[in-house]
Amino acid sequence: METKQPPRNCSEMHREILCNDREKASACCVILESVNDGVFAVGRDQRIIGFFNRAAEQITGFSSEEAIGRYCFDVFRADICQTHCPLRQTMATGEPVYDQPAVIINRSGSEVSVSISTALLRDDEGQVLGMVEVFRDLSLIETLRTAVSEKYRLGDLIGKSAPMQKLFEILPDVAESDSTVLIQGPSGSGKELVARLIHELSPRKDQPLVKINCGAIPDTLLESELFGYVKGAFTDARKDKPGRFLLGNRGTVFLDEIGDTSPALQVKLLRVLEEKQFVPLGGTTPIKVDVRIVAASHKDIRQLMDAGSFRDDLYYRLNIIKLELTPLCERKEDIPMLVDRLLARLGSIKGKRVSGVTEEVMELLLNYQFPGNVRELENILEHAYVLCKGPLIKTKHLPQEFLDKAKRPVDASFPVNPLESSEARTIRQILATHNGCKIAAARELGVSRTTLWRKIKKLHIDSP
Repeated sequence: METKQPPRNCSEMHREILCNDREKASACCVILESVNDGVFAVGRDQRIIGFFNRAAEQITGFSSEEAIGRYCFDVFRADICQTHCPLRQTMATGEPVYDQPAVIINRSGSEVSVSISTALLRDDEGQVLGMVEVFRDLSLIETLRTAVSEKYRLGDLIGKSAPMQKLFEILPDVAESDSTVLIQGPSGSGKELVARLIHELSPRKDQPLVKINCGAIPDTLLESELFGYVKGAFTDARKDKPGRFLLGNRGTVFLDEIGDTSPALQVKLLRVLEEKQFVPLGGTTPIKVDVRIVAASHKDIRQLMDAGSFRDDLYYRLNIIKLELTPLCERKEDIPMLVDRLLARLGSIKGKRVSGVTEEVMELLLNYQFPGNVRELENILEHAYVLCKGPLIKTKHLPQEFLDKAKRPVDASFPVNPLESSEARTIRQILATHNGCKIAAARELGVSRTTLWRKIKKLHIDSP
Protein backbone atom coordinates (compact mmCIF):
# COMPACT_ATOMS: atom_id res chain seq x y z
CA MET A 1 0.00 0.00 0.00
CA GLU A 2 1.39 3.36 -0.96
CA THR A 3 2.54 5.57 1.90
CA LYS A 4 0.78 8.89 2.10
CA GLN A 5 3.08 11.62 0.82
CA PRO A 6 3.79 14.33 3.44
CA PRO A 7 2.65 17.87 2.65
CA ARG A 8 4.92 19.62 0.16
CA ASN A 9 3.79 23.16 0.70
CA CYS A 10 6.05 25.10 3.06
CA SER A 11 3.18 27.03 4.64
CA GLU A 12 1.19 23.86 5.21
CA MET A 13 4.17 22.25 6.85
CA HIS A 14 4.67 25.14 9.23
CA ARG A 15 0.99 25.26 10.06
CA GLU A 16 0.80 21.55 10.81
CA ILE A 17 4.11 21.14 12.65
CA LEU A 18 5.43 24.42 13.95
CA CYS A 19 2.38 26.47 14.80
CA ASN A 20 -1.32 26.93 14.27
CA ASP A 21 -0.97 30.48 13.05
CA ARG A 22 -1.15 30.72 9.24
CA GLU A 23 0.44 34.19 9.20
CA LYS A 24 3.40 33.07 11.30
CA ALA A 25 3.88 30.00 9.16
CA SER A 26 3.79 32.08 5.99
CA ALA A 27 6.36 34.50 7.43
CA CYS A 28 8.64 31.60 8.36
CA CYS A 29 8.40 30.26 4.83
CA VAL A 30 9.35 33.62 3.31
CA ILE A 31 12.35 33.87 5.62
CA LEU A 32 13.55 30.35 4.83
CA GLU A 33 13.28 30.95 1.10
CA SER A 34 15.24 34.19 1.29
CA VAL A 35 18.30 33.02 3.23
CA ASN A 36 21.47 31.78 1.51
CA ASP A 37 21.82 28.77 3.81
CA GLY A 38 20.24 25.48 2.83
CA VAL A 39 17.44 24.38 5.18
CA PHE A 40 15.39 21.20 5.35
CA ALA A 41 13.41 19.30 7.97
CA VAL A 42 13.33 15.56 8.61
CA GLY A 43 10.99 13.34 10.58
CA ARG A 44 12.05 10.79 13.15
CA ASP A 45 12.67 8.30 10.32
CA GLN A 46 15.08 10.81 8.69
CA ARG A 47 12.88 11.35 5.66
CA ILE A 48 12.78 14.94 4.41
CA ILE A 49 9.41 16.49 5.24
CA GLY A 50 7.68 19.75 4.58
CA PHE A 51 10.31 22.05 3.21
CA PHE A 52 13.55 22.06 1.26
CA ASN A 53 14.38 25.68 0.56
CA ARG A 54 15.79 27.39 -2.52
CA ALA A 55 19.39 27.45 -1.19
CA ALA A 56 19.20 23.72 -0.41
CA GLU A 57 18.16 23.11 -4.02
CA GLN A 58 21.07 25.18 -5.36
CA ILE A 59 23.71 23.59 -3.15
CA THR A 60 22.63 19.94 -3.53
CA GLY A 61 21.31 20.11 -7.10
CA PHE A 62 18.05 18.39 -6.09
CA SER A 63 14.69 20.14 -6.42
CA SER A 64 12.26 20.36 -3.52
CA GLU A 65 9.87 17.94 -5.28
CA GLU A 66 12.69 15.40 -5.69
CA ALA A 67 13.93 15.75 -2.13
CA ILE A 68 10.74 15.71 -0.04
CA GLY A 69 9.81 12.21 1.04
CA ARG A 70 13.29 10.73 0.50
CA TYR A 71 15.83 9.84 3.17
CA CYS A 72 18.07 12.81 3.86
CA PHE A 73 21.25 10.79 3.21
CA ASP A 74 20.02 10.03 -0.33
CA VAL A 75 19.83 13.74 -1.11
CA PHE A 76 22.31 15.34 1.29
CA ARG A 77 25.17 12.97 0.54
CA ALA A 78 27.79 14.00 3.10
CA ASP A 79 30.98 12.19 4.04
CA ILE A 80 29.82 12.09 7.68
CA CYS A 81 26.33 10.67 7.09
CA GLN A 82 27.23 7.11 8.06
CA THR A 83 29.76 7.78 10.83
CA HIS A 84 29.05 11.15 12.48
CA CYS A 85 25.57 12.19 11.36
CA PRO A 86 24.71 15.43 13.20
CA LEU A 87 20.97 14.72 12.90
CA ARG A 88 21.34 11.38 14.68
CA GLN A 89 23.51 13.08 17.29
CA THR A 90 20.86 15.74 17.90
CA MET A 91 18.10 13.16 18.12
CA ALA A 92 20.11 11.05 20.57
CA THR A 93 21.24 13.89 22.85
CA GLY A 94 18.55 16.51 22.34
CA GLU A 95 21.34 19.04 21.91
CA PRO A 96 21.90 21.12 18.76
CA VAL A 97 25.04 20.80 16.65
CA TYR A 98 26.75 23.93 15.39
CA ASP A 99 29.03 24.47 12.38
CA GLN A 100 30.15 20.88 11.85
CA PRO A 101 32.32 20.74 8.71
CA ALA A 102 31.56 18.18 6.03
CA VAL A 103 31.86 17.53 2.30
CA ILE A 104 28.79 16.60 0.27
CA ILE A 105 28.47 15.16 -3.22
CA ASN A 106 25.93 17.18 -5.18
CA ARG A 107 23.70 15.80 -7.89
CA SER A 108 26.29 16.42 -10.62
CA GLY A 109 28.93 14.46 -8.66
CA SER A 110 31.00 17.45 -7.51
CA GLU A 111 32.31 17.85 -3.97
CA VAL A 112 30.98 20.82 -2.00
CA SER A 113 32.42 21.88 1.38
CA VAL A 114 29.70 22.81 3.85
CA SER A 115 29.20 23.51 7.55
CA ILE A 116 26.17 21.92 9.22
CA SER A 117 23.99 22.94 12.17
CA THR A 118 21.06 20.89 13.48
CA ALA A 119 18.28 21.26 16.05
CA LEU A 120 15.09 19.49 17.18
CA LEU A 121 11.65 20.47 15.87
CA ARG A 122 9.02 20.59 18.63
CA ASP A 123 5.29 21.35 18.71
CA ASP A 124 3.59 23.80 21.06
CA GLU A 125 3.55 21.16 23.82
CA GLY A 126 7.27 20.48 23.44
CA GLN A 127 6.89 17.10 21.78
CA VAL A 128 9.65 16.23 19.30
CA LEU A 129 8.31 16.07 15.75
CA GLY A 130 11.58 15.84 13.87
CA MET A 131 14.74 17.79 13.21
CA VAL A 132 15.90 20.69 11.09
CA GLU A 133 19.26 20.95 9.36
CA VAL A 134 20.88 24.18 8.19
CA PHE A 135 23.96 24.00 5.98
CA ARG A 136 26.19 26.64 4.45
CA ASP A 137 28.17 26.38 1.22
CA LEU A 138 31.86 26.94 2.04
CA SER A 139 33.17 26.44 -1.50
CA LEU A 140 34.14 30.08 -1.98
CA ILE A 141 35.83 30.16 1.42
CA GLU A 142 37.76 26.98 0.58
CA THR A 143 38.81 28.47 -2.76
CA LEU A 144 40.02 31.62 -1.04
CA ARG A 145 41.79 29.55 1.62
CA THR A 146 43.60 27.59 -1.08
CA ALA A 147 44.63 30.80 -2.82
CA VAL A 148 45.90 32.24 0.46
CA SER A 149 47.72 29.00 1.21
CA GLU A 150 49.53 29.15 -2.13
CA LYS A 151 50.50 32.76 -1.45
CA TYR A 152 52.00 31.85 1.91
CA ARG A 153 53.71 28.67 0.85
CA LEU A 154 57.04 27.77 -0.71
CA GLY A 155 57.58 24.06 -1.17
CA ASP A 156 56.80 22.44 2.18
CA LEU A 157 57.37 25.69 4.05
CA ILE A 158 54.29 27.63 5.19
CA GLY A 159 53.99 31.00 6.86
CA LYS A 160 52.43 34.41 6.58
CA SER A 161 54.57 36.00 9.31
CA ALA A 162 57.11 38.66 8.38
CA PRO A 163 60.16 36.40 9.05
CA MET A 164 58.76 33.62 6.85
CA GLN A 165 57.77 36.00 4.07
CA LYS A 166 61.28 37.44 4.11
CA LEU A 167 62.70 33.91 3.91
CA PHE A 168 60.42 33.06 0.97
CA GLU A 169 61.57 36.21 -0.82
CA ILE A 170 65.29 35.39 -0.70
CA LEU A 171 65.27 31.57 -0.89
CA PRO A 172 64.95 31.32 -4.71
CA ASP A 173 67.97 33.61 -5.15
CA VAL A 174 69.94 31.73 -2.49
CA ALA A 175 69.13 28.42 -4.18
CA GLU A 176 70.11 29.70 -7.62
CA SER A 177 73.58 30.60 -6.41
CA ASP A 178 76.19 27.97 -5.63
CA SER A 179 77.36 29.58 -2.41
CA THR A 180 77.70 27.76 0.90
CA VAL A 181 74.74 28.31 3.23
CA LEU A 182 74.61 28.27 7.03
CA ILE A 183 71.14 27.75 8.54
CA GLN A 184 70.67 28.56 12.20
CA GLY A 185 67.55 28.10 14.28
CA PRO A 186 66.20 26.23 17.30
CA SER A 187 65.50 22.50 17.16
CA GLY A 188 62.28 21.68 15.35
CA SER A 189 62.09 24.97 13.44
CA GLY A 190 62.51 23.41 9.98
CA LYS A 191 66.21 23.65 9.14
CA GLU A 192 66.16 20.41 7.16
CA LEU A 193 63.09 21.58 5.21
CA VAL A 194 64.92 24.75 4.23
CA ALA A 195 68.00 22.79 3.19
CA ARG A 196 65.91 20.46 1.03
CA LEU A 197 64.08 23.40 -0.55
CA ILE A 198 67.40 25.09 -1.38
CA HIS A 199 68.45 21.91 -3.19
CA GLU A 200 65.11 21.49 -4.99
CA LEU A 201 65.16 25.08 -6.26
CA SER A 202 68.80 24.94 -7.34
CA PRO A 203 70.38 23.91 -10.66
CA ARG A 204 71.57 20.77 -8.81
CA LYS A 205 68.00 19.55 -8.18
CA ASP A 206 68.41 16.50 -10.46
CA GLN A 207 71.53 15.40 -8.58
CA PRO A 208 71.73 13.78 -5.10
CA LEU A 209 70.92 15.53 -1.86
CA VAL A 210 73.01 13.74 0.76
CA LYS A 211 72.24 14.39 4.44
CA ILE A 212 74.18 13.56 7.55
CA ASN A 213 73.59 14.51 11.18
CA CYS A 214 76.99 15.36 12.58
CA GLY A 215 75.69 15.36 16.13
CA ALA A 216 74.31 11.82 15.95
CA ILE A 217 77.54 10.04 14.96
CA PRO A 218 80.70 9.70 17.09
CA ASP A 219 83.59 11.75 15.74
CA THR A 220 85.70 8.67 14.96
CA LEU A 221 82.94 7.25 12.74
CA LEU A 222 81.87 10.60 11.31
CA GLU A 223 85.15 11.00 9.41
CA SER A 224 84.72 7.68 7.60
CA GLU A 225 81.04 8.51 6.92
CA LEU A 226 81.94 11.84 5.33
CA PHE A 227 85.12 10.91 3.45
CA GLY A 228 84.83 7.13 3.11
CA TYR A 229 87.78 4.74 3.44
CA VAL A 230 89.96 2.49 1.32
CA LYS A 231 90.45 -1.24 1.63
CA GLY A 232 92.78 -2.06 4.52
CA ALA A 233 92.38 1.29 6.27
CA PHE A 234 91.46 -0.65 9.43
CA THR A 235 90.78 -4.26 10.45
CA ASP A 236 87.26 -4.62 9.03
CA ALA A 237 87.86 -2.48 5.91
CA ARG A 238 87.67 -5.34 3.39
CA LYS A 239 86.75 -3.09 0.45
CA ASP A 240 86.63 0.57 -0.47
CA LYS A 241 83.63 2.51 0.81
CA PRO A 242 82.62 5.87 -0.72
CA GLY A 243 81.82 8.66 1.76
CA ARG A 244 78.94 11.13 1.72
CA PHE A 245 80.93 13.75 -0.17
CA LEU A 246 81.63 11.35 -3.01
CA LEU A 247 78.00 10.14 -3.03
CA GLY A 248 76.89 13.77 -3.26
CA ASN A 249 79.19 14.64 -6.16
CA ARG A 250 77.55 17.29 -8.40
CA GLY A 251 74.74 17.58 -5.86
CA THR A 252 74.26 19.01 -2.37
CA VAL A 253 75.64 17.80 0.95
CA PHE A 254 73.63 18.84 4.01
CA LEU A 255 75.68 18.86 7.22
CA ASP A 256 73.17 19.05 10.05
CA GLU A 257 74.30 20.06 13.56
CA ILE A 258 77.74 21.04 12.30
CA GLY A 259 78.33 22.83 15.60
CA ASP A 260 78.84 19.42 17.26
CA THR A 261 81.92 18.53 15.18
CA SER A 262 85.40 18.41 16.73
CA PRO A 263 88.16 20.91 15.81
CA ALA A 264 90.12 18.05 14.18
CA LEU A 265 87.27 17.22 11.82
CA GLN A 266 86.64 20.89 11.16
CA VAL A 267 90.11 21.12 9.59
CA LYS A 268 89.20 18.45 7.05
CA LEU A 269 85.84 20.06 6.33
CA LEU A 270 87.64 23.33 5.68
CA ARG A 271 89.80 21.62 3.07
CA VAL A 272 86.72 20.35 1.22
CA LEU A 273 85.27 23.85 1.22
CA GLU A 274 88.48 25.53 0.04
CA GLU A 275 89.97 22.96 -2.34
CA LYS A 276 86.91 20.85 -3.28
CA GLN A 277 88.87 17.71 -2.50
CA PHE A 278 89.47 15.24 0.35
CA VAL A 279 91.48 12.14 1.18
CA PRO A 280 89.57 8.99 2.22
CA LEU A 281 90.48 7.36 5.51
CA GLY A 282 93.60 5.26 4.92
CA GLY A 283 94.15 6.73 1.47
CA THR A 284 96.90 8.90 0.05
CA THR A 285 95.40 10.29 -3.16
CA PRO A 286 93.07 13.31 -2.94
CA ILE A 287 89.65 12.95 -4.59
CA LYS A 288 88.11 15.99 -6.23
CA VAL A 289 84.37 16.56 -5.85
CA ASP A 290 81.86 19.15 -6.99
CA VAL A 291 79.44 19.61 -4.12
CA ARG A 292 77.46 22.45 -2.65
CA ILE A 293 77.50 22.46 1.14
CA VAL A 294 74.53 23.52 3.23
CA ALA A 295 75.23 23.41 6.96
CA ALA A 296 72.88 23.85 9.92
CA SER A 297 73.04 24.09 13.68
CA HIS A 298 70.70 24.81 16.56
CA LYS A 299 73.70 26.31 18.37
CA ASP A 300 74.99 29.82 17.77
CA ILE A 301 78.15 29.12 15.76
CA ARG A 302 79.44 32.63 16.43
CA GLN A 303 79.30 31.97 20.17
CA LEU A 304 81.05 28.61 19.68
CA MET A 305 83.75 30.39 17.72
CA ASP A 306 84.19 33.01 20.45
CA ALA A 307 84.44 30.21 23.00
CA GLY A 308 87.18 28.53 20.96
CA SER A 309 85.27 25.33 20.13
CA PHE A 310 84.67 26.22 16.47
CA ARG A 311 87.34 27.30 14.00
CA ASP A 312 87.19 30.89 12.80
CA ASP A 313 88.26 30.03 9.25
CA LEU A 314 85.57 27.33 8.89
CA TYR A 315 82.90 29.67 10.26
CA TYR A 316 83.73 32.35 7.70
CA ARG A 317 83.72 29.75 4.90
CA LEU A 318 80.29 28.52 5.96
CA ASN A 319 78.84 31.94 6.68
CA ILE A 320 78.74 33.19 3.08
CA ILE A 321 74.94 33.13 3.22
CA LYS A 322 73.34 32.88 6.65
CA LEU A 323 69.66 32.07 7.16
CA GLU A 324 68.16 32.39 10.62
CA LEU A 325 64.88 30.62 11.38
CA THR A 326 62.53 32.25 13.88
CA PRO A 327 61.07 30.19 16.76
CA LEU A 328 57.38 29.33 16.37
CA CYS A 329 56.50 31.31 19.51
CA GLU A 330 57.58 34.47 17.68
CA ARG A 331 55.48 33.82 14.58
CA LYS A 332 52.20 32.58 16.03
CA GLU A 333 50.19 33.93 13.10
CA ASP A 334 51.56 30.93 11.19
CA ILE A 335 49.98 28.40 13.59
CA PRO A 336 46.46 28.20 12.01
CA MET A 337 47.96 27.55 8.56
CA LEU A 338 50.40 24.99 9.98
CA VAL A 339 47.52 23.20 11.73
CA ASP A 340 45.56 22.96 8.47
CA ARG A 341 48.62 21.76 6.56
CA LEU A 342 49.67 19.16 9.14
CA LEU A 343 46.14 17.75 9.48
CA ALA A 344 45.80 17.52 5.70
CA ARG A 345 49.09 15.63 5.53
CA LEU A 346 48.02 13.26 8.30
CA GLY A 347 44.76 12.65 6.45
CA SER A 348 46.56 11.79 3.21
CA ILE A 349 48.84 9.35 5.05
CA LYS A 350 46.39 7.70 7.42
CA GLY A 351 43.19 8.02 5.41
CA LYS A 352 41.02 9.59 8.13
CA ARG A 353 39.48 13.02 7.62
CA VAL A 354 39.92 15.48 10.49
CA SER A 355 39.11 18.93 9.17
CA GLY A 356 40.36 21.15 11.98
CA VAL A 357 40.41 22.00 15.67
CA THR A 358 37.88 23.65 17.97
CA GLU A 359 38.19 27.30 18.98
CA GLU A 360 39.32 26.26 22.47
CA VAL A 361 42.12 24.09 21.04
CA MET A 362 43.24 26.85 18.69
CA GLU A 363 43.32 29.30 21.60
CA LEU A 364 45.53 26.90 23.59
CA LEU A 365 47.88 26.51 20.63
CA LEU A 366 48.11 30.26 20.05
CA ASN A 367 48.90 30.92 23.71
CA TYR A 368 51.52 28.17 24.06
CA GLN A 369 55.24 28.98 23.80
CA PHE A 370 56.28 25.84 21.81
CA PRO A 371 59.78 25.07 23.08
CA GLY A 372 59.85 22.25 20.51
CA ASN A 373 58.69 24.53 17.68
CA VAL A 374 56.98 23.07 14.58
CA ARG A 375 58.12 19.53 15.42
CA GLU A 376 56.31 19.77 18.77
CA LEU A 377 53.17 21.13 17.09
CA GLU A 378 53.28 18.20 14.67
CA ASN A 379 53.59 15.70 17.52
CA ILE A 380 50.69 17.28 19.43
CA LEU A 381 48.43 17.16 16.37
CA GLU A 382 49.36 13.57 15.50
CA HIS A 383 48.53 12.46 19.07
CA ALA A 384 45.18 14.25 18.86
CA TYR A 385 44.51 12.93 15.34
CA VAL A 386 44.85 9.33 16.50
CA LEU A 387 42.34 9.84 19.34
CA CYS A 388 39.89 12.03 17.42
CA LYS A 389 36.77 10.21 16.17
CA GLY A 390 34.97 13.22 14.71
CA PRO A 391 35.71 16.04 12.29
CA LEU A 392 37.23 18.40 14.88
CA ILE A 393 40.03 17.91 17.40
CA LYS A 394 38.84 18.80 20.89
CA THR A 395 40.70 19.53 24.12
CA LYS A 396 40.19 15.96 25.35
CA HIS A 397 42.21 14.65 22.40
CA LEU A 398 45.34 16.67 23.23
CA PRO A 399 48.33 15.17 25.09
CA GLN A 400 48.06 15.65 28.85
CA GLU A 401 51.64 16.90 29.02
CA PHE A 402 50.79 19.70 26.60
CA LEU A 403 47.60 20.57 28.50
CA ASP A 404 49.50 20.76 31.78
CA LYS A 405 51.98 23.20 30.28
CA ALA A 406 49.48 25.20 28.21
CA LYS A 407 47.11 25.80 31.13
CA ARG A 408 49.85 26.58 33.64
CA PRO A 409 49.36 30.14 34.99
CA VAL A 410 51.97 32.74 34.13
CA ASP A 411 54.36 33.55 36.99
CA ALA A 412 53.18 36.86 38.45
CA SER A 413 56.77 37.86 39.14
CA PHE A 414 57.29 38.20 35.40
CA PRO A 415 54.48 40.48 34.22
CA VAL A 416 53.83 40.56 30.51
CA ASN A 417 52.90 43.76 28.75
CA PRO A 418 49.94 42.70 26.56
CA LEU A 419 50.69 45.42 24.02
CA GLU A 420 54.05 43.80 23.38
CA SER A 421 52.89 40.18 23.58
CA SER A 422 53.17 38.05 20.47
CA GLU A 423 49.44 37.33 20.55
CA ALA A 424 48.53 41.00 20.52
CA ARG A 425 51.09 41.62 17.79
CA THR A 426 49.63 38.80 15.69
CA ILE A 427 46.07 40.12 16.02
CA ARG A 428 47.16 43.64 15.11
CA GLN A 429 48.99 42.43 12.01
CA ILE A 430 46.04 40.39 10.75
CA LEU A 431 43.56 43.18 11.49
CA ALA A 432 45.77 45.56 9.54
CA THR A 433 45.96 43.07 6.65
CA HIS A 434 42.16 43.03 6.45
CA ASN A 435 41.75 46.79 7.00
CA GLY A 436 40.15 46.24 10.39
CA CYS A 437 37.53 43.73 9.21
CA LYS A 438 37.07 41.54 12.28
CA ILE A 439 35.06 38.87 10.47
CA ALA A 440 37.89 38.25 7.99
CA ALA A 441 40.51 38.47 10.73
CA ALA A 442 38.66 35.94 12.91
CA ARG A 443 38.36 33.57 9.97
CA GLU A 444 42.09 33.80 9.25
CA LEU A 445 42.98 33.26 12.91
CA GLY A 446 40.68 30.26 13.11
CA VAL A 447 38.56 31.66 15.98
CA SER A 448 35.01 32.95 16.30
CA ARG A 449 34.19 36.64 16.09
CA THR A 450 33.22 36.53 19.78
CA THR A 451 36.62 35.13 20.74
CA LEU A 452 38.37 37.79 18.67
CA TRP A 453 36.31 40.61 20.23
CA ARG A 454 37.14 39.25 23.69
CA LYS A 455 40.86 39.14 22.92
CA ILE A 456 40.84 42.64 21.42
CA LYS A 457 39.26 43.94 24.61
CA LYS A 458 41.53 41.91 26.91
CA LEU A 459 44.73 42.95 25.12
CA HIS A 460 43.62 46.59 24.69
CA ILE A 461 44.07 46.46 20.94
CA ASP A 462 43.00 49.46 18.89
CA SER A 463 41.92 48.00 15.57
CA PRO A 464 42.08 50.15 12.42
